[in-house]
Amino acid sequence: MYIRTATIDDTASVAAVEAACFPAAEAATADIMAQRLAAYGDHFWLLFEGDTLISFVDGLVTDQKDLTDDLYANATAHDPHGAWQMIFGVNTLPAYRKHGYAGQLLHAAIDTARKEGRKGLVLTCKDRLVHYYASFGFVNEGLSTSEHGGAVWYQMRLTF
Repeated sequence: MYIRTATIDDTASVAAVEAACFPAAEAATADIMAQRLAAYGDHFWLLFEGDTLISFVDGLVTDQKDLTDDLYANATAHDPHGAWQMIFGVNTLPAYRKHGYAGQLLHAAIDTARKEGRKGLVLTCKDRLVHYYASFGFVNEGLSTSEHGGAVWYQMRLTF
């Protein structure tokens, strides 16, 4: 297994994993993924088993403090010099879950954000995952303003 950042050539595999991990109302389309990869592929951390993408973490960088719905579809909002690493998705194919793969990628994203001098990372998650992200040092800031996919989200922040 190995971890690397993404290129535009990863669009199909990233979109397929995203579709397998999120309900259709929440999953980014292949077109959105292509836009994201073109704008900030170096902020996609991919985990492969052989040639198979099994897990990835992605998100843009911005000076905006909170993760709002407009950022999901706006790859041009990425600012490589921004203060906050946003995390849009933590995706692991169902057959590979519960082996720590997502955690490896979260640690890679955290390490990268720290090395790049960010203030920290921000993500939103459902109630059942608050405890999971807290184990990485993220602090629950309460209900998010996000209505992404019609779900209820909690905003979590890891500040350096």
